[in-house]
Amino acid sequence: TMVHGKVLVVAGSDSGGGAGIQADIKACLALGAFATTSVTALTAQNTLGVHGVHATPLDFVDAQITAVVQDLHPDAVKTGMLANAATVCRVADMIALHKLTNVVVDTVMFAKGGCSLLENEAVEALRNRLIPLATVITPNVPEAAALLGVDDKAFQKSTLEARCRELGGLGPRWVLLKGGHVTDDTEESTDHLYDVVGGTMYTYSAVRERTRNTHGTGCTLASAIAASLAQGLDVPSAVARAKKYVTAAIRSNPGYGAGHG
Repeated sequence: TMVHGKVLVVAGSDSGGGAGIQADIKACLALGAFATTSVTALTAQNTLGVHGVHATPLDFVDAQITAVVQDLHPDAVKTGMLANAATVCRVADMIALHKLTNVVVDTVMFAKGGCSLLENEAVEALRNRLIPLATVITPNVPEAAALLGVDDKAFQKSTLEARCRELGGLGPRWVLLKGGHVTDDTEESTDHLYDVVGGTMYTYSAVRERTRNTHGTGCTLASAIAASLAQGLDVPSAVARAKKYVTAAIRSNPGYGAGHG
C-alpha cells in the first residue's frame, strides 16, 4: 500500500509507549499516513502513571512546527497534550499563521487516574484559542464538562446531544463527544458526532470492551481521524474508520505493564 496523507502531530512524548506521540505515530502508520511531529513535552511515565514532565520551550515547539510546515506541508494536524496555557496559545498561533487545515484537537486534560494535566488557565486557552481553529474536537465526558465549566454530576443532567450543541458553541466545525465515561450499565458505549454548521447528529455505538488496556485510546482515535482526513475522507467517514481501528487495537493490545496498559 502506498503511504499517502501527511499528519503533523503536536503532542507530548510517552516514554511508556502507550499514548502520546508514540501512539499517534503508530495510528498514522497503521492507516497508511505519514506522521511528522512537534514534541510539546517529554514525560517519564509507564502504565502506572506519570512520574515527571519536562515541557519543551515555546520557541522550540515553534521551530519544530515551522520546519515541518516549510518542507512537508501537512494535510492534517492533531494536537494532544499541550502542557500549559502558553503552549496552547503558541500552537494556536502557529496553526493560524500557517493556515493549517483538518485540525483535530484532542482535548487532553486528565491522566487516566483522573489527576489534572492542565491548569485552569490552560483549559481557558484551549477553549478560547485552539478550539475555534479546530475541524474536530474529541472530548470525553470529563473533558467536555471542564470545557463547559460544569462538574461531572451537573454534566449528566443534560443529554449528550444537548452537550454536543453547547460544545459546538465554542467554535469548532465538528464535535465528537466520546461516551466511554458515561456511567450507565449499557453494554455499548455511544459516541456522538455533531456537525456544527449543518446541525446533523451522527451516533457511533461500539460494544464496551471489558479491559484495563485503554491507555492511549484517546490519542489513537484522534490521530486515526487526522490520518483519515489527511487522506481526503470526510469527517463522518474518518470517525467511523478511526473507531473501527481503535476497537481492533484495544482487542489486540499486548497487555504489557501493571497499570492501565
